[in-house]
Amino acid sequence: MTKLSLSEVALQAGVSRPTLYRWFASKEELIAAFTVWERQMYERGVAEATAGLPAREKLNAALKFIVDYQQAYPGLRMVDIEPAQVIGRLSRVIPLMRERLERLLPGPAGAEAAATAVRVAVSHYLVRSDDDAEFLAQLRHAVGLRD
Repeated sequence: MTKLSLSEVALQAGVSRPTLYRWFASKEELIAAFTVWERQMYERGVAEATAGLPAREKLNAALKFIVDYQQAYPGLRMVDIEPAQVIGRLSRVIPLMRERLERLLPGPAGAEAAATAVRVAVSHYLVRSDDDAEFLAQLRHAVGLRD
């Protein structure tokens, strides 16, 4: 919370600081609202990416969405600005992501595969590396999906 400046947020949003404070009384409220917005965007995106697809194609579409979502992430990532906040919130987001993938992974190993894929996705989000091009292949491998 130390690095976030509501004055900078207001400037970037093109609104006055008092206008920003009408909507968000504190940094905590702004970050909480952003977290809700981001989770809703993610959930809506996965739902849209998998809508109307046959069951066998939904998992691949969901994994592709995860990769595209992370690689197209606009602007600064929250983890770069407030790492402690993001890591704290990941403990609540990881089970939601895992649950969504588990629904697409039938069988006794589905929970394990979903958990592994989510950990790979979180790793890619937290630590940028030289293997972004292999991100989708890594997720597919984690869930046992073959081309």
